[in-house]
Amino acid sequence: MSPLVLIAVVFVFANIPWLTERFFIAFAISGGKSVLLRLVELLSFYVLSLIVATMAEMQFSGDVHVQQWEFFWSTFCAYLVLSVPVVVYRYQWLSLSRK
Repeated sequence: MSPLVLIAVVFVFANIPWLTERFFIAFAISGGKSVLLRLVELLSFYVLSLIVATMAEMQFSGDVHVQQWEFFWSTFCAYLVLSVPVVVYRYQWLSLSRK
């Protein structure tokens, strides 16, 4: 898996909670998802993207480098930055277009 494909996959994972009203894409929620459910989903997809990145690292180099807490905080912040476009679309653009 190339680095650009990995970034694209992580971008999709970061934006799924904000694009759909279904919980984990499979479960319909009556009345829509709350922000808390979206954040739980965001954290779960972050863990899933870490698993995908670990598998890609294992395929590329044959082993997985041990990481400290700084790595996880910085990747989580980068993950949040990747989700910003759809958050802006959902909470700012759509609310302005409905007025």
